Amino acid sequence: MKNRTLLLMMASGLIATAQLDKSSCPANLSIFAEFAKVKNYDSAYQPWLEVRNNCPELNVATFKYGERILNHKIKNATDDKAALQASLMSLYDDWLTYFPNTKRGASEVGKILSSKAQAMVENKLGTKREAYEIFDQAFTQDPNSFTSPKRLYTYFKTAYQLYKQGDKTAEVLFDKYEEVSEKFVLEQTNLAKKLDVILKKLETGEALTSREQRNKRVYETNTFAFSTYAGNLDAMISKESSCENLIPLYRKNFEANSSNSVWLNRAASRMDAKECADDPLFVELVEALHAINPSANSAYYLGILKDKAGERKAALAYYEESLTLEQDQYRKADILYKIAVKFKKRNLKSKSRSYARKALKNRPSMGKAYMLIASLYAASANDCGNTQFEKRAVYWLAAKTARKAATVDSGVKKTALKLAASYQGRAPSKTDIFTEGRAGETISFSCWINSSVTVPQL
Repeated sequence: MKNRTLLLMMASGLIATAQLDKSSCPANLSIFAEFAKVKNYDSAYQPWLEVRNNCPELNVATFKYGERILNHKIKNATDDKAALQASLMSLYDDWLTYFPNTKRGASEVGKILSSKAQAMVENKLGTKREAYEIFDQAFTQDPNSFTSPKRLYTYFKTAYQLYKQGDKTAEVLFDKYEEVSEKFVLEQTNLAKKLDVILKKLETGEALTSREQRNKRVYETNTFAFSTYAGNLDAMISKESSCENLIPLYRKNFEANSSNSVWLNRAASRMDAKECADDPLFVELVEALHAINPSANSAYYLGILKDKAGERKAALAYYEESLTLEQDQYRKADILYKIAVKFKKRNLKSKSRSYARKALKNRPSMGKAYMLIASLYAASANDCGNTQFEKRAVYWLAAKTARKAATVDSGVKKTALKLAASYQGRAPSKTDIFTEGRAGETISFSCWINSSVTVPQL
C-alpha cells in the first residue's frame, strides 16, 4: 500500500512538472523569438530548447527560428557538434509532423525536405545518395515549395556527383538537368512578373510605396541569386553536354521517345542551345515534335531548320508562327529575344533591335535584351556620324542602354555595368569634348539607329 501511494505521488509530481513546463512555453517562445530576431542565437538557445522539448506543436516559429539557432550553434560548436547536428535532423522531421503546411494550407513539404537535404550536404551527414533521395522526394512530392536556388543547385550537383562516380546514367543526368533548368526558368519568370509590375509603375513616374520598395529589393536579390546559380548549373554540365556526347545519346533513345513530346522538346532545345542543329538528328527531332504536337517551340525549331538551309523568308514565317502559337507573354519574350539574336548574327541590326524591343514590351525586366541593343549600337560606331567625334559618340548611347539593363535586371547587373564602362571608355573623353567645344550639344544619328545623344557637360 505504501509503495502504491509513493508511486501515485511520483506520478502526480511528474504530471505537475509537465504541466508547469508547458505553462512556461508561451513566455519562452516570446523570449527566444525576440533574441532570434536580433540574431542573438546563443541567448535564444535555452528558452528555445524548452519550447522545443515541451510543446513543439505551439508555433511554427519553433522550427523556423530553431533552424537558424541550431545552424549557429553547429557553426560555433567545439565538443557537442554531432549532438547538435542530430538535433537539426530531428528538427526537420518534427517540422514535417507538426507544421507541414502554411497557415493558409499550402504545403511546405518541398521546402522542409530540401532544407534537410541541404543541411545533410553542408554538415556531411549521411551519403550523397541519401541526400539526393531526400532532395528528389522534395522535388517530386512538392515542387511548388521547393524554390530555393541554392538548394535546387545542390540537388542537381548531388545528381552530377553520383553520375561522376557511376551511380547515375547520362540519361538520368540530362533528364534531371532539364527538370531543374525548367524549374529555374519558372521561378525566374515568376520573379520577373512581380518585378515588371513595379518597373511599369516607375516608368510612369509613380512613387513606390514602402512595401513595393521592399518587395523590389527582395525580387532583385532573388533574381540575382537565380541567375548566379543557373549559370553555375550550366557551367557544371557544359562539358558533359557537348554535341559529341548529346548526339549519340539522343540517337540511341530517339526511337523509344519518338512520340514523347516532352523528351523531343528537351532534346531539340538542348541541341539548339549547344549549337548541334547542323546534325541530321536535329531535323528528325523537330519534325517528329511538330507532327505529334505543333507548338510555339516546334515552329521555332522549324524556323531554325529553314535558316540553316538559307531559306530566310520561310524561316521568318515559322518564327512568326511560333509567336502566334505562344500565348504566354514571358515565353513569347524569350522567342523574340532568340530571333533578335539570330538577326544580329546576320548583321541585320535594325531587325534585331526591333525584335529585342518587342521582347522588352512583353518582359520589361529582360536585361539581356537591352544588352543586345547596346551591342548593336556599339557595333555601328564606324557607320553612324559624320566625324570621328560623332562616330565615337555612339558609344554614349551604347553605355546608356547597357546601364538600363543593369537597372531593370539584377541578374545581369554586374555584366551590364562592366559592358557600360567599356563602352563609356570608347566614347569621347573630356579632353575631346573640350577640344571640339560640343559640351551639352545634341548629336543625332541618321543611320539605322535613328536616335540621338546629348554630349556630357564638362
